[in-house]
Amino acid sequence: MSKSKTYRVKEIFYSLQGEGAQTGRPSIFCRFSKCNLWNGREDSRVDAVCNFCDTDFVGTDGQNGGTFNCDELTSFLKSMWPSNNSTSPYIVFTGGEPALQLDETLVEACHACGFEVAIETNGTLPLPAGIDWICLSPKGKSDVVVDTCNELKLVYPQADALPERFEHVQAQHYYLQPMANLGDNEISTSVTRERVKATIEYCLTHPRWKLSLQTHKWLGID
Repeated sequence: MSKSKTYRVKEIFYSLQGEGAQTGRPSIFCRFSKCNLWNGREDSRVDAVCNFCDTDFVGTDGQNGGTFNCDELTSFLKSMWPSNNSTSPYIVFTGGEPALQLDETLVEACHACGFEVAIETNGTLPLPAGIDWICLSPKGKSDVVVDTCNELKLVYPQADALPERFEHVQAQHYYLQPMANLGDNEISTSVTRERVKATIEYCLTHPRWKLSLQTHKWLGID
């Protein structure tokens, strides 16, 4: 893949990872535009494969968003990491669906800058080689082609994506994350509280699975 390729980015920001096995870790998030399971328009949400998505991934108008070539993007990402931090920079490519744009060229360029590279993916597309941390989060009836990851993080409950469907996936960590109501904080409504309770009960009866919560929503950070 040529370095002249351009990447459409919704937003780039530096924060703490709020979910899953890396919760609390300082991370640079690069959110790519576009997803293959929903077009991001509210008028089409009801028919989308992932109709509970709470993320704006349309366009390039978010914080530090834009269109970048490989060198521009890696240079900007490197500038986001604190200069007084001696640990390896950690970059999370997310979306939307980042596998629509992330390629081996960008992964290699990030490695050349010293980054540890992570991806948050729905698993419907093959992933480029070299990614250091794969968070797989299947959605609905979608056909998942990724079957090996570092963490499987499943939003629960999804009628078409229950945990039993993914018993074959090889992962170091298995997480269930309660589905929150759109526009609400993690446990702010009775419906969401019931989902949290159901998720806890499933984890207790199926100890392979651990509870993941969106701690960044509680803390009021990105």
